[in-house]
Amino acid sequence: MRRVLALLTFFVVALSILAGLHAYLLDRLVWRPALPEPWSGLLTALVFGLLGLVFLMPLLDRRVGPPRSRVIAWPATIWIGVFWLLLVATVASDVALLIGSLVARLVEAPAIDGLALARGRALVVVALAFAATSAALRSGLSAPLWRRVEVELDGLAPAFAGARIVQLSDVHIGPTLGRRFLARLVARVNAAQPDAVVVTGDLVDGGVRALAGDVAPLAELQARDGVFFVTGNHDHYSNADAWTRHLVGLGLRVLRNEHVHLTRGDARLCLAGVDDHRGDPGGGARGDVAAALAGRDERAPVILLAHDPATFREAARRGVDLQLSGHTHGGQLWPFNHLVRLTTPYVAGHFRRGPAQLHVSRGTGYWGPPMRLFARAELLEFVLQPSAKGQTARGG
Repeated sequence: MRRVLALLTFFVVALSILAGLHAYLLDRLVWRPALPEPWSGLLTALVFGLLGLVFLMPLLDRRVGPPRSRVIAWPATIWIGVFWLLLVATVASDVALLIGSLVARLVEAPAIDGLALARGRALVVVALAFAATSAALRSGLSAPLWRRVEVELDGLAPAFAGARIVQLSDVHIGPTLGRRFLARLVARVNAAQPDAVVVTGDLVDGGVRALAGDVAPLAELQARDGVFFVTGNHDHYSNADAWTRHLVGLGLRVLRNEHVHLTRGDARLCLAGVDDHRGDPGGGARGDVAAALAGRDERAPVILLAHDPATFREAARRGVDLQLSGHTHGGQLWPFNHLVRLTTPYVAGHFRRGPAQLHVSRGTGYWGPPMRLFARAELLEFVLQPSAKGQTARGG
């Protein structure tokens, strides 16, 4: 009963906030410009109807699941992206008008007709949002970029020189991404013939029963040393234990606070993985870097798979050489990347903390709107090379 009340409270609060923001947009872009009827009424009904779809989408997704729920998911998620871009442009226009008004008072400029100003502002905001939406949809629906990253690791044995690891992250199979998208990813990865493939969380948004067919192409992934997976927060929302069992059945090695050693003769490379540090919302397994590294070969360099880059501080302290993460999507829709930076300095790209290295993927799919603005999706290919300094320090 307490959980139901909490969910109901969250629903009411979220609906109230979003309804208020939608009314704000309508006020600035429809009502103040005094659009004539029936356009004003039709746009008002359309905007609040799209808001209704946003709240209907998760309910329908839970009831019927993909692919039928995608009839609602596509317009609902696209509207989420359009709403965000409209909101950013409208807030920016309010700030610009406020500054302009203050300057006009200082220089005693003649007054501007209010209705003309409101209509001009609405036209500019809608035009900017339309251009940004077009670019974001084109980027979001394009195939992920293939990025090659050279990484030097202290103590990496010469036998591993040139070893290649391909990373997928934040694929988010679910409301709008399905089997066809994943099959194309698998074909691209297999064509590269990597030594290992790692999937660093947020593979799914939905349960095994609904999405088993959509993730089936993962069984076709091929790599010399294997295909490895660690959970992300969305995998926990979708029942990580059930997904772990299913992915193992597809041939993936799931690393939940544990490690394996990849070998080339006597040479070893430690590959460790942790659950997302948020873990199961019901109090289940959580990320444990110490447990993941316990009993490892201390002479072998360590690559840690951790969905959230926030794990990097502890990983660096415990001697991890390279951490591969995702979670941030690189911000996905500008300027959201600046909001992400308020929670973590590791938004996308390569970082160092002492001798430890971190690479944060922008993600291979998307979450929510099928849109990306200045944060193109990517498949990452890491090419490992020994560090001369590291060879001397570890002594092989």
